[in-house]
Amino acid sequence: MQQFAVIVAGGYGKRMNAEIPKQFLLLNGEPVLIRTIRTFHQYDPWMDIIITLPADQVKYWHTLCENHNFNIPHTVVEGGETRHHSVKNTLSKIPTGSLVAIHDGVRPLLSNALIRTCFDTAAIMGNAVPVTELSDSIREIQGENNKSADRQRFRLVQTPQVFHSDLLIDAFRQDYDPKFTDEAALIETAGHKIHMVKGQPENIKITTSLDLYIASAILDNC
Repeated sequence: MQQFAVIVAGGYGKRMNAEIPKQFLLLNGEPVLIRTIRTFHQYDPWMDIIITLPADQVKYWHTLCENHNFNIPHTVVEGGETRHHSVKNTLSKIPTGSLVAIHDGVRPLLSNALIRTCFDTAAIMGNAVPVTELSDSIREIQGENNKSADRQRFRLVQTPQVFHSDLLIDAFRQDYDPKFTDEAALIETAGHKIHMVKGQPENIKITTSLDLYIASAILDNC
């Protein structure tokens, strides 16, 4: 079964207070997005890799690739207004009967083992979503009030989220809803059960300067 990776890179780095988008920031001397793409390529050199970027970032991305001698084959698709619309823009490039991994461009520390687990599970179950347990206590907000909640009932969701392409294409025929913050929510709303797999604590999403610092420390100690 043919495998695809759709890497969503639509951020602008507002929480980073950075002059360039977070996916282009250097992590131990190399742009975050390049590290992310390389991980999927190392897992499967024949995998089709598609990245989504805002239209005004495409030219800068090509320049960045040239400056870093980055030549791993990939297709660039212009992103949309939201993550949902960005992923939807890639569907015309994905055939039926394949497996599709949707991954955050700013999660560069995922392992080959996690990618393999997600693809293997999705091949059997139709989808696979990596999650991790919460370690902190949590509270539920109800209007102006709040109450303690059982953290064992909740999980933190990561990517890559892998789906049979037929399932994904069909789910995207639904009208957009702001609650579709990831593809798992979309697939679930279409009536399908989500199959969770064990994620990895180091598979962090880089959204702040602290995240970048932590990611650098993880790489230094690998």
